[in-house]
Amino acid sequence: MITIKSSQDIERMRVAGRLAAEVLQVVAPHVKPGVTTAELDRICHDHIVNVQGTIPANVGYGGGPGRIPFPATICASVNNVICHGMPSESKVLKDGDILNIDVTVIKDGWHGDTSRMYLVGEPSIKAKRLVEVTREAMFRGIRAVKPGATLGDIGHAIQKYAEGERFTVVREYCGHGIGRIYHEEPQVLHYGQPMSGVVLQKGMVFTIEPMINEGTRHSKLLNDGWTVVTRDKSLSAQWEHTVAVTDDGVEILTRLPGDDNDL
Repeated sequence: MITIKSSQDIERMRVAGRLAAEVLQVVAPHVKPGVTTAELDRICHDHIVNVQGTIPANVGYGGGPGRIPFPATICASVNNVICHGMPSESKVLKDGDILNIDVTVIKDGWHGDTSRMYLVGEPSIKAKRLVEVTREAMFRGIRAVKPGATLGDIGHAIQKYAEGERFTVVREYCGHGIGRIYHEEPQVLHYGQPMSGVVLQKGMVFTIEPMINEGTRHSKLLNDGWTVVTRDKSLSAQWEHTVAVTDDGVEILTRLPGDDNDL
């Protein structure tokens, strides 16, 4: 069931979303060669818990058959890691890496979920282009959101652009409804046919978070039950916003003034 949020609900999600965006701004100066992803995780955790007074939603999330609960505050996905990379003391960033940090905070019971890419030092031209195309693909999906449009319109806008730039769209992982529950209906695919799927209506809130690969679209889940990598070891990038369907369009709930994760 898709839950429709009231204007009061969306205001609470706007607060949570801005706090999540703030975390990505706070950690940005620390993303540089020589830092470990575990250190970045500690910086984000400290800000969420001790400065914001919010709850890091990822810690302890999603244990089950074949995998442990997620042990960290952020997902830190470097280079060929598509999503759900676990922060580690042994993962030291080096010049030329690309990194996605994905963070979700809980404020007064409501979730704010966002991610963005960071360039470590001076990545290759191809890597920077992948990051830029993925960002634009996300925004093309966001621009397709309005009452009466469909989830297929969002996926088609992303897929058409990304594939037109000679990249591929990961299909095994998708965006999702969000609110008091971290992951709820609907599933938001990043590929599809226009005028297909669920029709959007005011009050729907969900994430748009395309994962775009440099090589083939195929993925592989590692033995830890979380880390997803490109099967051909090519680079992958991801950007994410939480959005709300408004009277006549869309509002991005996870951005701050001056943030480059902005339209």
